[in-house]
Amino acid sequence: MSILSFVLFFPVLGALFLLFIPGWKSHLIKNIALNISLFNFLISLILWVEFDNSTSKFQFFQNFTSFQTDLSFSTFNLIFGLDGISLFFVVLTTFLIPVCILVSWNSITAYVKEYCIAFLVLESLMIAVFSVLDLLLFYIFFESVLIPMFIIIGVWGARERKIRAAYQFFLYTLFGSVLMLLAILLIYFQAGTTDLEILYTTSFSETRQLLLWLAFFASFAVKVPMVPVHIWLPEAHVEAPTSGSVILAGILLKLGTYGFLRFSIPLFPYATLYFTPLIYTMSVIAIIYTSLTTLRQIDLKKIIAYSSVAHMNFVTLGLFSLNTQGIEGSILLMLSHGLVSPALFLCVGVLYDRHKTRLLRYYSGCARTMPIFAVLFVFFTMANISLPGTSSFIGEFLVFIGAYQSNTFITFLAATGMVLGAAYGLWLCNRLLYGVVKPHFITTYSDVSRREFFMLLPFVLGILWMGIYPEPFLETIHCSVSNLIHQGF
Repeated sequence: MSILSFVLFFPVLGALFLLFIPGWKSHLIKNIALNISLFNFLISLILWVEFDNSTSKFQFFQNFTSFQTDLSFSTFNLIFGLDGISLFFVVLTTFLIPVCILVSWNSITAYVKEYCIAFLVLESLMIAVFSVLDLLLFYIFFESVLIPMFIIIGVWGARERKIRAAYQFFLYTLFGSVLMLLAILLIYFQAGTTDLEILYTTSFSETRQLLLWLAFFASFAVKVPMVPVHIWLPEAHVEAPTSGSVILAGILLKLGTYGFLRFSIPLFPYATLYFTPLIYTMSVIAIIYTSLTTLRQIDLKKIIAYSSVAHMNFVTLGLFSLNTQGIEGSILLMLSHGLVSPALFLCVGVLYDRHKTRLLRYYSGCARTMPIFAVLFVFFTMANISLPGTSSFIGEFLVFIGAYQSNTFITFLAATGMVLGAAYGLWLCNRLLYGVVKPHFITTYSDVSRREFFMLLPFVLGILWMGIYPEPFLETIHCSVSNLIHQGF
């Protein structure tokens, strides 16, 4: 069994093992789940260490089986592999799952076994999405991710609207993907296969490319999310438990942009060029609109959720600049957002665990009563607004270089999002951390615990590493990005 196979199947095997442990042994269950996820993260780092940066080919190949379809036309191959684009998303997934289990160590007391199983199964499904090399199986895993996430929001959500939010999340994303399934069937009937490496060498007519691109866009745009199909995201974040928000912001929002990068751009190059003005327009509208919307929010989670929409539309802007700098910047920005946004949600979770409210009006002067928390929150806020020296700055800088080469006016409009980002980020810090303490609302304060501090510390180190020395990340993704642009354009 290869390393990738182990990383892929170990969490789900761990979930099967947890089924045989009595539910009342909640502490044992949490310890086992945490150790499984931590061990899987350490093994995933071996993938990075052994990865060959000098080639753009897929590595760590694993071909499990071929199975005949009912239509008896051909076979679908269960093939997994990684290139420089997908490698870091697998590592990010394995990094965030232990955090999700740790953050809920004390707050989740009901159905603990089911909670841990849901996250371990979710880990395997997300790794499969980023590593599978068959288009139909990508769709299956892509949609399967919805099931454990739906359960996490609906069962362990924080408020009374959690069921509504879970259904909204599920239906929005599922409805958009129906068109993608039809497009995959159309591709299969033309090419006779859904093997991704074969499809990369298959040409489609211009009209067919336009139709297929739109069908894929309907699914990926909801996942990003792009305006106007972004309504489900703030609702899902607000109602989800902290761990649900961490994995939603850290990984699930990347599925849409990863889909654009892996499928839409290389498979349909003519349609990609044709619809680039549409993507640019939608991205700029989303950046400005959601940044302005963030300024008027009073719920801490909604503020971070709307800022996530703005940052993910910076990513689409860079992807469709269709040059090396823009695409590499987008990948770095996705990875940075996968650290910064979950860290901010963890900080909100620290406050919610103590005071059971996320409304900003009840908080003030936290820097006086929670100094360590204040330092961490300011750091993550600075990273969120792309301060030089943090990971987001590198990604956004490359995105703007790439977009400027493609469209100067659009780049100028998108740059206003940086100003608005600084506005809502600094305003949030000012209202939350400074000012007069409000003892008539909150009478007792306690700073971050040792568990919470060591949970947030890796995020600090990762953000500084990417911001100060991004070379290991850029070296790993460069060959794959260059090959992708060469294939399509």
